[in-house]
Amino acid sequence: MHIKNYLLLSAASLMLLSSCSKLGALSADNFTVTPNPLETQAGTVPATINGHFPEKYMKRKAVVTIIPELRYSNGQVVQGNTATFQGENVAGNDQTISYRVGGNYTMKTNFAYAGDNKAEMFLTFNARLGSKQVAIPEVKVADGIIATSELYKRTITTASAALSPDAYQRITKKKQEANIKFLIQQANLRKSELKNNSVQEFVKMLKKINDDREGLNLDNVEVSAYASPDGGFTINDKLANQRQQVSEQYVNQELKKIKMSAPVDAKYTAQDWEGFQELVQASNIQDKDIILRVLSMYKDPQEREQQIKNISAAFRELADGILPQLRRSRLTINYETIGRSDEQILEQLKGDATKLSIEEILYGAALKENPKEAEEIYQLATKIYPNDARAYNNIATIEYAKGNYDAAKDYIQKAQRVNASLPEAAANLGMLALKNGDVKTAEQYIASATGANGLAEVLGNLNLAKGNYAQAEQDFAETYSNSAALAQIMNKNYASADITLKYVKNPDATTDYLKAILYARMGNKAGAAEALRNAISKDSSYGKYAANDLELSKIGK
Repeated sequence: MHIKNYLLLSAASLMLLSSCSKLGALSADNFTVTPNPLETQAGTVPATINGHFPEKYMKRKAVVTIIPELRYSNGQVVQGNTATFQGENVAGNDQTISYRVGGNYTMKTNFAYAGDNKAEMFLTFNARLGSKQVAIPEVKVADGIIATSELYKRTITTASAALSPDAYQRITKKKQEANIKFLIQQANLRKSELKNNSVQEFVKMLKKINDDREGLNLDNVEVSAYASPDGGFTINDKLANQRQQVSEQYVNQELKKIKMSAPVDAKYTAQDWEGFQELVQASNIQDKDIILRVLSMYKDPQEREQQIKNISAAFRELADGILPQLRRSRLTINYETIGRSDEQILEQLKGDATKLSIEEILYGAALKENPKEAEEIYQLATKIYPNDARAYNNIATIEYAKGNYDAAKDYIQKAQRVNASLPEAAANLGMLALKNGDVKTAEQYIASATGANGLAEVLGNLNLAKGNYAQAEQDFAETYSNSAALAQIMNKNYASADITLKYVKNPDATTDYLKAILYARMGNKAGAAEALRNAISKDSSYGKYAANDLELSKIGK
């Protein structure tokens, strides 16, 4: 029985050798694969195969198709791009290989990554001589896989989602203006002008600032006096100066009435050419562009003055509507509004928060370092200001940080129901898609997040997932996060990655695992081993992951 089986096996072997002998076996020496070990990039495993057919191998009527296969340890087999070669007597469009001298070739292939780091790459063959199928033994050509780039799926869980900002400014620069008009060739203050609305509001604001009941602080008062450009320079210079003096005197009198001390900065402009241009441009005067173009041709003040007179005679709108507005003084109060301090906002949040603006509430939440306390304030904001989408989005960022991705998505959708165009909400939907490995969907969401707060970091995570490591590193800029460090490692910027990992705000197991990879690449085996132990102690799943990680195969555990 044993002899019979042996004879049958021998017969089968002879048949196989007979069929193979027509082309012969190829060995691993006939192929070079780059990279080897294989390495993931943007969710795939690319490879370049440089092959060589030996002399007198490719029969003149032979056709050989090379079929790359990536065989994962979990049993999954993924086929890559194929390439076909033909002998000299074959009528076809594939690359022809000489029978006498053989030939070299390069083929590129790409495999889908199956989430398994342990795999082997084989080349299988589909060959025929004329119409007859022949067998060529498969050849193992590479090992794999270094899947460090795929760690973005872990680093993104600790990345910062896009927080909608508040617009609170404790100190806001403001100004209030008043205009006093003068009659032609005159510099006296008319009572009718002092009773106009802008002047009256100017006086009221001075009193309000002086009372300081609403957190107001005066910087200074400016007095700017002007003469229209239709008179001679000498006359206009004197006239504008007089208008400045009487206007400045008026301001000082008003300050004295309320016993207020304030700096008054005064100046005058003899011929208000700029004001003239602005008013003409803003007017409905026919041929105004022609007027401005003609005047711009004259740089000499006297020539320009004469042209203004000439044009004013032709265009009654200039004489009646434009020039009188330039005979004026402008009074400007430059002041600041001073809002609640940090302490006052936090105190008010404990009491009656309805007295706070939405900007103050959002700002108050941002003051909290404890996420739970911040979330409580955002929840309060949704009740007091339900039509502002930002609080919903910001709750989503806290849920994202806690790993509650379904809850995060629910709050993002609430934000979008209030404001469908909130850019931070779109950015965060992109982050959730990246976390799930759906780069295409993430890119669509992030494309509609223009102007989002924190968009650069979101784009950094997107480019990291897409394999654009140099761009990702630029996007992260001064960001100190696991994702930023991974981008630097993939970009082989090891010195920067080392610094980034030292300053990650909340280091975790992934931070330590990235350190292990970084130190292994830098030849620091002891440092890599220690970092790996730290990673496994914080997250035991890294033990199994590291067992198949070729980056760490040469360090002690």
